Amino acid sequence: MTVLAVDIETYSDIDIMENGVYKYVDSDNFKILLFAYAFDDEPVEIVDLENGEKLPERVMAALLNPSIVKTAFNAQFERVAINKFFNIQTTNWECTMVKAWSLGFTGNLELVGQVLGLPPDQQKLATGKKLIQLFSKPKPKRKNQAALFQKPDRVLPSDMPEEWEQFKEYCIRDVEVEREIRKKLERFKTLEVEKRLYQLDQKINDRGVLIDLDMARNAIDIDTEQAKRLTEIYKEATGLGNPNSLVELKDYIKMKTGITVKSITKDNLDQLKEKLKDCPDIVTALDIRERLSKTSVAKYKKMIDVACSDGRARGLLQFYGASTGRWAGRLIQVQNLPRNYISDLDTAREIVKNGDLDLLEMAYDNPSDILSQCIRTTIIPSPGKKFIVSDFSAIEARVIAWLAGEQWRIDVFQKGGDIYCASASQMFNVPVEKNGVNGHLRQKGKIAELALGYQGSVGALKSMGALKMGLTEDELQPLVDTWRSKNPRIIQLWYDTENKVMEAIENKTLVPINQYLKAFYRYGILFIELPSGRRLAYPKARLMDHDKIPGRKKIVFECRNSTTKQWGFIDTYGGKLVENIVQATARDCLAYAMLNLEASGYEIVMHVHDEVVIEVDENADELENVERIMGREIPWAPGLPLRADGFECSYYQKD
Repeated sequence: MTVLAVDIETYSDIDIMENGVYKYVDSDNFKILLFAYAFDDEPVEIVDLENGEKLPERVMAALLNPSIVKTAFNAQFERVAINKFFNIQTTNWECTMVKAWSLGFTGNLELVGQVLGLPPDQQKLATGKKLIQLFSKPKPKRKNQAALFQKPDRVLPSDMPEEWEQFKEYCIRDVEVEREIRKKLERFKTLEVEKRLYQLDQKINDRGVLIDLDMARNAIDIDTEQAKRLTEIYKEATGLGNPNSLVELKDYIKMKTGITVKSITKDNLDQLKEKLKDCPDIVTALDIRERLSKTSVAKYKKMIDVACSDGRARGLLQFYGASTGRWAGRLIQVQNLPRNYISDLDTAREIVKNGDLDLLEMAYDNPSDILSQCIRTTIIPSPGKKFIVSDFSAIEARVIAWLAGEQWRIDVFQKGGDIYCASASQMFNVPVEKNGVNGHLRQKGKIAELALGYQGSVGALKSMGALKMGLTEDELQPLVDTWRSKNPRIIQLWYDTENKVMEAIENKTLVPINQYLKAFYRYGILFIELPSGRRLAYPKARLMDHDKIPGRKKIVFECRNSTTKQWGFIDTYGGKLVENIVQATARDCLAYAMLNLEASGYEIVMHVHDEVVIEVDENADELENVERIMGREIPWAPGLPLRADGFECSYYQKD
């Protein structure tokens, strides 16, 4: 099998970090400057396109040949840029960055090279950032200089020929580094289904979603005008100039009441208002601060920033962006869009789309909240189309019940029951019906389900908001004990997973966890094989003395710390491993469904967590079929009770 390794250096006047690769190449000023390549183990060649060199016919033929594998580190960039610049459609790309992610490594070429121990002469050159800043980006504009006297907006090779030669060396080295990394990772085979899924992922990213740009712009205008109005009210009430200054407001409260306020947060705001209710000017100030803090138009701005010339936002999903294999959000971050819950969403959206702040203030108490709720609705189907939004119902609860063999839970799902009611009924030994008999207990069942499934305890209940939901401190530990007593097989799954993983690490051998899962240690990596055959990876996993429980061992492995952003060791345990396994299996269920949906002719334009968004003709009657396809039994998960629920809409929303 022939492999063509590629790295390119480019120029555009669009900021790729802020706007994404699709908007970046959509610019009229976009061009490929350098094209480095190598077939298999041949020496790396460089083509200086900026200085008039042409891509060899052999390379162009390979790009167009679907039987030849094209590789790069972050292959999406190379693929999209090459397709745009040469006006061609290339296929059969494999991404070494994705492969590194799938093995628990970082997505940074330099860091991956270091982690894998490449010798210095095979490491990424450190000069790259400076050279990219020099040749790949416009020159910074000098302030207060007339356009007539502005220098050319970019540095040309002829301006700095020595640095240009260094840029070529840098581009060549990137191909060499990617190839060495790929060779080191070749021992870990990628499932064919994952290769197919990556190709589908790229199709979905290429499709993108349509953005209602008029609505986004008017929402920003409403927010700007509202902020001005609220600021004026704040000034009139307090005499203070800046509603965002906590120091000013604290000093003002101290002066007016003699009370020293240590902090003003979302959690203590209501208490503070009640305490200071006799000072209406302070309450007004606190109300305005709260409203301004809820004003969130950053996503509206990002939608405008990333939309291409045809109004579509592309590249919003990163394949294998999480260690479990789940997708990560990019640019707009569709995974954390504010929820909508108002009943008259159509009306609110129309007001925002028309940019009518006066009407918005008349119709709603909190226009800022309405703006946030309308963010989702800015994502719209193409003309003549509608969305089908369909997601798996309680997928994680279903998966953990199936993996653990907790039969009473599986029975609930197979009968179409409410797991929160069923859990509360099990815990309190009384019938519980939503909005019916003992309905008040459903909330306790819900909080227990959300907080306790992955070995969480009292702290997890608190972090999930148990105390705010009406539970008392004294109820928390009994709630934990009761839930655990009713779910013995899930508890056993936690402990079995931890013990079997420890055995695999210690003995460097394969150890079955249960009939669906197994752990093994190979080439310095702990793997947990999932029911799908895909594997979770924990690099350099080892056992260390537990720092809190004398005589016990704990599991540690190397990864990029989400807090410090540094590569290093972190701890894990049975419940956390089970969480990884469950979320990874849920991801594989979604992947199976997505492949089936595409094979059935449905065009997925976006997916979020366990939900797919599909564009269909506005007169099509396809909802039931989509739900049926998603609920289809999976060959590698016999008996897993899947169910999908969906709805149709003329803009993206939560049902």
